[in-house]
Amino acid sequence: MESPEAQWGSSRAPSSRPASHKSTRSSRSTPSHKSSSRTTEQTPLLARNDRSDHEDDQDAPQTAATSSLLRSLSGSSGSGNTKTPFWKKRWPSILALAVLCIVVIFIMLGFLASEGIEEYAMQAADFHPTKLSLDGLADQGAQVRIEGDFTMDASKVNKQSVRNIGRFGTWIAAEAETGPFDAHVYLPEHGNVLVGTAKIPSIKVNIRNGHTTHVAFVTSVQPGSPEGIRNVANDYIDGRLGQIRINVKAEVPVKSGLINVGKQHVEHSMVFEGGVIPALPKYNITKLNIREAQKGRKGMGADASIVVANDFPVEITLPPVGVDVSIDGCSSDKQVFVGTAETAPLQVKPKTDIQVNVTGHVEHLSDSLTQVCPNTAKSPLDAFIGEYMKGSEATIYINCCNFPDPDTPGWARDLLKDITVPVPFTGKEMGNLVKNFSMADMHFSLPDPFAEPGTPEASPKISAIVNVDVGLPNEMNFPLDVNQIKADADIYYKEKQLGKMDLHKWQKANSTRIEAHGKEGPSLLVQSEIKDAPIEILDNDLFSEVVQALLFGGKPVMLDMRALVGIGVDTPMGKFAIRGIPAKGTVPVKPPHGGKGDGNDLKSRMAALNIRVGNLSIVETTPTSMTMMVHVNMTNPSNYSATVPYFSINILVNGTVLGQALIKDMNVKPGNNTNLIATAIWDPFTNSGAKGRAVGSEMLSQYISGFNTSVTLQAHNATIPAQPGLSHLMSKYPITLPAPHLSHPKDPNDGDGDGDGDGDGDEPPAKDHFIQSTTMHLISSTATFVLNSPFSRTTMFITHLNATAYYEGNSAGEILYDLPFAVPPGLSESPRIPVDWSFGGIGYEAIRKALGGQLKLSAFAHVRFRIGEWNEKIWFKGGKIGANVRL
Repeated sequence: MESPEAQWGSSRAPSSRPASHKSTRSSRSTPSHKSSSRTTEQTPLLARNDRSDHEDDQDAPQTAATSSLLRSLSGSSGSGNTKTPFWKKRWPSILALAVLCIVVIFIMLGFLASEGIEEYAMQAADFHPTKLSLDGLADQGAQVRIEGDFTMDASKVNKQSVRNIGRFGTWIAAEAETGPFDAHVYLPEHGNVLVGTAKIPSIKVNIRNGHTTHVAFVTSVQPGSPEGIRNVANDYIDGRLGQIRINVKAEVPVKSGLINVGKQHVEHSMVFEGGVIPALPKYNITKLNIREAQKGRKGMGADASIVVANDFPVEITLPPVGVDVSIDGCSSDKQVFVGTAETAPLQVKPKTDIQVNVTGHVEHLSDSLTQVCPNTAKSPLDAFIGEYMKGSEATIYINCCNFPDPDTPGWARDLLKDITVPVPFTGKEMGNLVKNFSMADMHFSLPDPFAEPGTPEASPKISAIVNVDVGLPNEMNFPLDVNQIKADADIYYKEKQLGKMDLHKWQKANSTRIEAHGKEGPSLLVQSEIKDAPIEILDNDLFSEVVQALLFGGKPVMLDMRALVGIGVDTPMGKFAIRGIPAKGTVPVKPPHGGKGDGNDLKSRMAALNIRVGNLSIVETTPTSMTMMVHVNMTNPSNYSATVPYFSINILVNGTVLGQALIKDMNVKPGNNTNLIATAIWDPFTNSGAKGRAVGSEMLSQYISGFNTSVTLQAHNATIPAQPGLSHLMSKYPITLPAPHLSHPKDPNDGDGDGDGDGDGDEPPAKDHFIQSTTMHLISSTATFVLNSPFSRTTMFITHLNATAYYEGNSAGEILYDLPFAVPPGLSESPRIPVDWSFGGIGYEAIRKALGGQLKLSAFAHVRFRIGEWNEKIWFKGGKIGANVRL
């Protein structure tokens, strides 16, 4: 059987190392070869040559127990035929080799995974700040206290391999600690400007996955280049900063446990897109009071309370700050100074809304603020106030900053100066700012007949007293006086636009403040008398409905006014104008007559006008026409007055045009109107030919005979020459009314029944017949007539007379007379005209019996008369003519 030495030797290479002395002591239990230099596992790795002689002397022969122990350690037994397994004999070597391999692998992984560990650290590290406070301001910077929670969250790492390596590595390291270092923040895309430097103290955190470490430290922050920071801030404020790239550099000393890693160069870039960059916080104005300036200052002051939303864990005490306030000027890139504002020291608490009390002051308003911009109708102040009152977002500009506190460090002043922040200033809906918009004492004027159609001069005009009730906001607590007003008003009927009223010229105004009472707030009653404001009709069909409602409805027509009102005000800041204030109101337009409103009482409505015509005179005649001038008395039942520069309307009888009526420069006021002058042109032949002449003759015959005749008045395309569209529209509404009785115009207050409403004889007067009376002369067989001429200054001539007198239907005598005789104005007596008596007849006998007395006769005659160049033939039928019988 092989010895143990032979078995070890089979697996070992020869060794050049000298044999140890200790190996010679094992010869007592096993055979040895002195010439062999082979060692065994029992041979010490280091030779113990330095053992003392005493020890050598004590080497005694081994006992049986010792030999057995040595065999156990050597993997052999005392029996020569027992074979020991290889792994049991080699396990120490295998274990050492495995440990060595693992160490080598970890060393290699450490070098290979350094980039992965860095990537893991950057992605898994999560710091959630819980508090940020300012401990104080120094000359070179600020002391900032930062508190937060640090956590390594492996789930945020994208790559699986990096996540596994990181979790394993941080589990082994457990904790990491940084020494004090300086962190420098740069903006590489903006000239690599230095934003600031933060001195970070030593920080120790747990870096195992899922573990949270609460961190609290104080850092000293020193700002970098003020100019560079301001440029970036202005780009952000102006919306030119789509994204911002931040580069942080630091030399960070790091150690983990007893292992000092040394200083690590850390450089990291972060990109914040536009949607990630924090926006200006939301705010709400909870109180606003505008008042007169105090403490001997001029102008006006304002006190405002503003609540600003604070979603950040920031705690800071801000010093008093003063700013300049501006608004947009005429050009978009220019702001106009308005006033100043100041805040008191402000304490900001983490994630707590901030209550900011602001005091403002406006000493006066500059011309650039109140003057109208080129190519517009508004000033910068108008535009701002208009947007505010509509509830839209206006914009104010905060020009930073002044620090009243002298202890404020210079770097803070340099950093914030010349920064302009646009702040959206959400307005307050003031659609009901103007409570009421009404007009009184309205006066309508028709356009100039010679005006060019389509021009303002060709539009109807209105004059009235405008009453505007302006509701004052509760915030306005200062003297306010309105001294002028103007407006551009749209007129609506049944929610459709009817026309426009142009009041672009400033009108004088006065105002009276009405203090608050009950639920009603304070208001300002503004009154202004407008003169000749043009009205442009935009929808003729709609206007037709209005006219129809006024003429035939008998009820007021409600017109809605929607206006943009401009007012000139006098305030402690001075005088200026505010334009474009929205206003709404309803103006009732009453019909120009009375009536029941059922549309069928035309007679009563026209009777309310109480038209009287008198003092008829002939102005001009032609062979077919005559032009007459008449004086008209009438009653205007409406509350409106009117001026008529020119108005022409056709006169029709049974649908046939017989002439025209003309009005020039007539003024009609409410109530009684006397001696109004109108012109009528009677020309049936020119207007309607032979038919017209026959109709005209028949109409005159009936009218002179005292029959109830009527005429129709109808507009035509030239009724208002400057408004052909309006004229055509009016032509759709002909008006038929009884022919007016001819009488001498009288004083409306003389109690003679003129319809003046004074109760002294308002019954309709008796008809004035053309033949007032007659006298019969029996012996001479002649008759004379007392005639009532309707003309005041014109003499007409009767050139032919063929008449028959009747008594109770029986002929009494006939007249056939061809000698012309004159009929002067007023009452006159004709010459004696021969009469051919009906002797023996009942009529003649009645006349004879009435000798010396009077009886009533009737007559029928054909008469031809002439007025100037014009002549006409008519018939006359009269009844109950008073006839005096004489010898």
